This record gives sequence, structure tokens and C-alpha cells, in this order.
Amino acid sequence: MHKDVDVSELPEGITPLGDEIYAIDTMLAGYPGVVSAYLIRTARPCIVEVGTAGSAPVLRDAVIRLGLAPEDLATIVVTHIHLDHAGGTGDMAALFPNAEIVVHERGARHLADPSRLMASAKMVWGDRLESLFGYMHPTEASRIRAVAETGEIDLGSGRKLVSHHAPGHAKHHMGLVDTGTGDLYVGDALGVYNPLTSDLRPATPPPDFDMDACLRTLSLFGDIGAQRLMFSHFGAVRSVGETIDQAERELRLWVETVRESRDTGGDLDHAIAMVRDKVISRYKPLPPDASPESAAVLDILSGPEANVGGIVHWLDRLAQEQAEAKKAERERA
Repeated sequence: MHKDVDVSELPEGITPLGDEIYAIDTMLAGYPGVVSAYLIRTARPCIVEVGTAGSAPVLRDAVIRLGLAPEDLATIVVTHIHLDHAGGTGDMAALFPNAEIVVHERGARHLADPSRLMASAKMVWGDRLESLFGYMHPTEASRIRAVAETGEIDLGSGRKLVSHHAPGHAKHHMGLVDTGTGDLYVGDALGVYNPLTSDLRPATPPPDFDMDACLRTLSLFGDIGAQRLMFSHFGAVRSVGETIDQAERELRLWVETVRESRDTGGDLDHAIAMVRDKVISRYKPLPPDASPESAAVLDILSGPEANVGGIVHWLDRLAQEQAEAKKAERERA
């Protein structure tokens, strides 16, 4: 039996969203407003997103504050296995001993054995890896349930989370629909939403970013007819159709700007400069009381360097595929 919760006494960082849903700030690297996890406090309680290894104690304390014992948690689900979303999975599995861990099938083996994932992350982040994310610990393979194109997570009393494979940001990315509320947990598929300014920027990191897959996912999310969008970065948004349209406009603008730089012979630095000048300059300034450290961390995760790098990688891959197709066509002629 869950204990009653007095929402008026909840600490900063835990936000009630109705229907027994609570947003929990995972305090990535100690900074607020970067990664939001969600506790669905139903008959079979579920956490969506876990943040980094350092976030596990934050989530444990929040779950207890919300009237649950660690043994009560039935499910932990991650939208994808990037370290800001799933880096704490092994630690969370240890803290919540009865929870099943749900992930897309393309990410499952990396939760069981994170060595390749961590080696890749070390190459990308270098000395910043430990301070930003810490290290992902293995999750027992027997506790991991992999889902494919779609899947279901039982929340109890007939309520479910339905997963939908949603690639584009990453091949192992999925969205999750709450059948009881119509909420859609979007991970990074729509990008990074800033609740302080209502700006939305895409999340297009290397090596998996795929523009065409992103657009298909946006179309899928539009067809779902969600009531709210639950962003991992950051918070719940009710203007569903407008936000999905905004995500597509921003994605196309970022890609077109990088393509324009590339077509005129610009290098990576030139493309980043063009994006800063033509795209980021349009965004509203942060309010004076906003955390500059949090803004800096978000800029590392989905700022111009990471995003442009992913777009350039995709354009290179596209050009190579087109060249190979033309070569094959010539050989057939």
C-alpha cells in the first residue's frame, strides 16, 4: 500500500503532474533543470529515465519521499541508453531490487555489459566523462527485458506504458505512451525543450543521428495524438501539435544551415559558427535567475558542437551512400 503524499510539502526538484505522475530532477552533475525522470505512482510503480550514475541516490530519496519503499518499484524504463538517460541503470537496479529493467532491444546488451559503451563515451567526452556522467555499472541480464518495434509495460489496474521504436536521435531510442493519461514520454526524439524560454533545439549527436528517421519519428508522434509531451530535457508540455511542428522546423533549419556551410566549402568550425549566427541567435535569453552552469551542461549535451558534429556525420554517410549507389548503377549499365 502506497503512503499518502502531501504535495504541498514536496521539496524542490519533485513536481506533481497529476494522475499519480511526478517529475523528478535527477540533478545531472549536481545541476538542476538538465534531466527529468518521471515516477508513475500506480499499482505497479514505474520510473521513466534514470539519469546518470550519480543520479541514483537522488531518485531513491525521491521515491521514498513519494511514499514508496525501494522494494515497491516494479519497473525502470529508459528511452535510450545514452549516459544522461541511462547511465545510472546498474546503480538503480541495485537500489530497487524488484524492478524489471526495460529497454529497446538494440540497447539491451549495453546495459548488461557497458564496456563498449563506456569506451565510446570516453573517446567522445575525454576528461569530462567522470564529472558529467560517472560510470555505468552492469545490470544483471536476467532483470533486463528488451522490447522491439512496440512493447507493453504493466502499470497495474489496466493502465500501461506502450513503447514505440523511435529512431533518429539514436537507433535504440523509443517513445512511451501512458494509456491512462495519453502522456508521451519523448526522450530526445523531439530535442531539448527549455521551460524557461519555451525554446526547442534538436538533439542530433554522432554517430547515430539520421534526419530521415527523425522525421518519421516526428510523424509517428504526431499520429499518436498525445495529451502531453514528457521531455527528458526538460519537463511536461501541453501544446503537443505546436511543439512537434516546432521540433520539425528547428531540425530542418539546423540541417539546412550545416548543409549550406558544407556546400560552400566550410569546415566543421565554419558550420558551428553559421549555426550560432543564423539559428541560436534566434533563441530567447535565459532569465537572470537561471543557472548558468545548467545552461552550460545542456550546451555540452545538445549545443552547436555536438549537434553540428552529428549532422556532418550524417551528411558524410549520405554522400557515401549516394556515391556507392551511382557506382553500382554505372557497373550495371
